[in-house]
Amino acid sequence: MHVGIIGGTGPAGRGVAVRLAVAGHEVVLGSRDAERAGAVVAELTSTHPDRALTLTGADNAGAAAAGLVVLATPWDSIVDTVLPLREELAGKVVVSMGVAMAKFGREVLPLSVPRGSVAAMVQAALPASRVSASLHHLAAAEMEDLDSGLEADVLVCSDHRDAAETTAALVNSIDGLRALDVGSLARAGTVEAFTAICVALNIRYKTATSLRVRGIPT
Repeated sequence: MHVGIIGGTGPAGRGVAVRLAVAGHEVVLGSRDAERAGAVVAELTSTHPDRALTLTGADNAGAAAAGLVVLATPWDSIVDTVLPLREELAGKVVVSMGVAMAKFGREVLPLSVPRGSVAAMVQAALPASRVSASLHHLAAAEMEDLDSGLEADVLVCSDHRDAAETTAALVNSIDGLRALDVGSLARAGTVEAFTAICVALNIRYKTATSLRVRGIPT
């Protein structure tokens, strides 16, 4: 697939970009600053000289021009980021990774947001796009480290059947990941909130947790 990652220079975007590029996808890593995106692409490429990474850098509009788009921008700026790109994103599958959470003292807690989830906020902002929610529970550092032995189940939800299927195919193309369809976008709030628990576990036990669901045939 031709995949654009909006807000791709942060930890989450970098990890997803590397894994998708290794899987053979053509990846455009986007940023507000195209030069910043290019620098991150050069860094990732030099870190993995033995891998043929099909990565290029661009501004966010350049990433939005791809056939499928992943939103890796921070949740509190995600709507402001996508609104100017509505025309470029119309008719496309848009994967929201956004999670509204904050640290309070020693706890990491989910935050309440309008419409119940970040993904639902994105769908409301992009009515002509087909939004899915996915890729939330993956530790960014483990994703970027291609030798981490990554194995995880990845939850996918959407109100659009083709968007869920396309997102699942994207997830399944990454070595070590398995997509699980959990239903409509009404489930996105629960999926996003669970990420706060994963982050809290990572902090408490100084590790990188992953989600595995038993009982579902591979």
